[in-house]
Amino acid sequence: MDKRKNNGGHSNGGRKSKAEEFKLIEQLDKLKDPIWAIKKMFEHIENGSEKMLEKYLAYRFGMPKQIIEQEIKDVTKEKDYSKLSEEDLKILSDIEDKLNE
Repeated sequence: MDKRKNNGGHSNGGRKSKAEEFKLIEQLDKLKDPIWAIKKMFEHIENGSEKMLEKYLAYRFGMPKQIIEQEIKDVTKEKDYSKLSEEDLKILSDIEDKLNE
């Protein structure tokens, strides 16, 4: 039984199979010669289309590595234990001991 229905997944979802991709490519090639598309792309590049140049470079050489900078903030705040009773402090100490076991 397909359990994806329990989490909203679709049985026909996801990536198409390689066979389906090749079939689509064959159909596209029948409609227009791939060389025509490449020539058109280079015409746009020669006419100064930066978008087309970016696409060509991305497909030819791959996308450059992206560096993601993260800043981790310490969200722990100083706690004022002076307002706790001796009994409260003992309970807190016991809880911390259990957590550290």
